[in-house]
Amino acid sequence: MPTSIITTDDLQDFKIELLEDIKQLLNEQKPGRIKKYLKSSEVMDYLQISPGTLQNLRVNGTLPYTKIGGIIYYDAAEIQKVMEDNRVLNLDL
Repeated sequence: MPTSIITTDDLQDFKIELLEDIKQLLNEQKPGRIKKYLKSSEVMDYLQISPGTLQNLRVNGTLPYTKIGGIIYYDAAEIQKVMEDNRVLNLDL
């Protein structure tokens, strides 16, 4: 069985090729697409709110959620619906 020698130049070329492939895959993803279910930390990042505010939205029934095994999940579509339902139009232009 013949052996082949891999040089540092070969590794450098492989690295560049691999990085280009990863960049291409990332660029092919649909921008702005949100997962179906989000965890609390993702919702806080998405809405830019604190943990206390998120808890208040759960407690007062504004934001529906599902709790499975101690982890709270939120439906992204329901979050969007709550945002649309609470939209305030400024008619004083």
